[in-house]
This record gives sequence, C-alpha cells and structure tokens, in this order.
Amino acid sequence: MAVDRDLCQGHATCQGEAPELFEVSKRGELTILDERPPDEARAAADAAVKYCPTHALSIQENPIEEDPTQEDPQ
Repeated sequence: MAVDRDLCQGHATCQGEAPELFEVSKRGELTILDERPPDEARAAADAAVKYCPTHALSIQENPIEEDPTQEDPQ
C-alpha cells in the first residue's frame, strides 16, 4: 500500500472501507497500519483505493524477488 501525501486530504474514506488497514487522525493525517495486508484483506484494500476521493492510494504489487544465490547472467 502506498499513499501520495500531496493528494491525501484526510477524508477517511479508506478508514471506513478498511479500518484494519488505515487510520486517519482527527487532524486528517493518514497512517497505513499494514503496508502488506494479507490476502483476506485484499477486497477491503481494493475498495479503499477505489473510493478514495482524491485518488491518493495505490496498491503496490510485490515484485518477484530474485534468488540472491543465482549468478548474474551478464
């Protein structure tokens, strides 16, 4: 999960959609409680991203990690 702090205005829609993933303070400051939520929370995370009125949220898929024991093919 990622937030664009320049876009976030603290509407707390994300908290309403996924309170286990987001918390917005009374001052409108967003805290992401779990940047890598479990699969069970994916639907809630998707809804939070979809309904964010300023489009400040995004889901960053985990890149495939390379095996560090593999030699560089170059």
